Amino acid sequence: MMDPQQDLNQPVVLITGCSQGGIGHSMARAFAAKNCAVFATSRSRSTMADLEHDSRFFLHELDVKSDDSVRRALDAVISRFGRVDILVNNAGVQCVGPLPEVPLSAIQSTYETNVFGSLRMVQAVVPHMANRKQGKIVNIGSVTAMASGPWSGAYTSSKAALHSLTDTLRLELSNFGIDVVNIVPGAIKSNIGNSAIATYNCMPEWKLFKPFEAAIQDRAYFSQRTKSTPTDEFAKHTVDAILKKKPPAWFSYGHYSTAMAIMYHLPLCVRDFILKKAMKC
Repeated sequence: MMDPQQDLNQPVVLITGCSQGGIGHSMARAFAAKNCAVFATSRSRSTMADLEHDSRFFLHELDVKSDDSVRRALDAVISRFGRVDILVNNAGVQCVGPLPEVPLSAIQSTYETNVFGSLRMVQAVVPHMANRKQGKIVNIGSVTAMASGPWSGAYTSSKAALHSLTDTLRLELSNFGIDVVNIVPGAIKSNIGNSAIATYNCMPEWKLFKPFEAAIQDRAYFSQRTKSTPTDEFAKHTVDAILKKKPPAWFSYGHYSTAMAIMYHLPLCVRDFILKKAMKC
């Protein structure tokens, strides 16, 4: 049943990956500060416990890798609010390691969340938005997709795939009044470094790449160094861009975002030299 307290002019935002300490959590708070009704999700409700007693948030467990989980979450938000105005595909996982030795199962798991999980959410929500001839789909990519470096090829390529899918969706869904926005974060303070190390610790011992082990492990924390952009700062600027009547097709913000945009246009030999030096490859 639709919430009788719901303001029909209040945007309803569905966000995946809202665990405390991450980008999704800060974006949920930033949307709520802009008078949005926020349907915040993560694989475990306990990771969003600090939002539990705040009436601006409706919490729900959601695993983007599961068709049933996605369907239940969408049914819940439609039942409560009657619509979804903005979908933010933020759920994502890191995967650090040299591509020749990373288990294929780890790469597949990365794509299942970062690519197919986002597309699963899109396919679930688009019919509802298309019926209303309005809506916004926001995909969270990464500046690393602008210039793929060593040690994180699984993650970087998954985000590059998401960028490409977002470009296609923007063209296909424009006929239905649906805006599609590609958000490209730079180095943002979040818990992704810790989760990357947790995943890394499950990797097999490197063989060919054993001499590079310290550099590979350091890659997991690369985005979490002292100059990384605070999560709340990133969220505020990003949410402001998304809520514009005509949101930008591409929005990038955060440490390294300008540098990586420049890297994208450099000759490959120059880009390779810089990345090999930065990543100790």
